[in-house]
Amino acid sequence: MPIVTIQQGPRDVEQKRELVRKVTEAFMEALEVPAESVYVWIQEYQAENWGVAGKLTADR
Repeated sequence: MPIVTIQQGPRDVEQKRELVRKVTEAFMEALEVPAESVYVWIQEYQAENWGVAGKLTADR
């Protein structure tokens, strides 16, 4: 049972649907497992809660 965790900034529900669909398809193809066995969790973080290159994303 693959469990995939995606950490990202906020996205709309349509983008998340597409992401989950494509990630599931990739795992089905790569590992030859049924869709029902692929779990995808999305953790969303606001721009003030993560940073890149030493700066908060909210400050970029």
